[in-house]
Amino acid sequence: QVQLVESGGGLVQAGGSLRLSCAASGRIFSSYTMGWFRQAPGKEREFVAAIRWSGGSTSYADSVKGRFTISRDNVKTTVTLQMNSLKPEDTAVYYCATGRATSYYLREQYDYWGQGTQVTVSS
Repeated sequence: QVQLVESGGGLVQAGGSLRLSCAASGRIFSSYTMGWFRQAPGKEREFVAAIRWSGGSTSYADSVKGRFTISRDNVKTTVTLQMNSLKPEDTAVYYCATGRATSYYLREQYDYWGQGTQVTVSS
């Protein structure tokens, strides 16, 4: 019903910046939430940030608050994650997801997931 494609990942030095994008296609529900999650090798997928398609209210994990910014373009159905002051511990595969997600930090409340994009931060 919905396809999500992430882009913008890569290799960056600590303190640098990257901008991730997620393009959505198919049946997009304006009432849904868009979330960014990340997963490092051997670890569980964790919540990073979320935004409402309608209204644009945002939420962030404490670990990225003040460094990352999530935004969306409702017309182009794209979501962006601007990542500044990157740290080695930010290294992970980053996934975008969308769904009903009233509890935005719970991955099981998202219905659709992208394939992920690798972010590597070197020290």
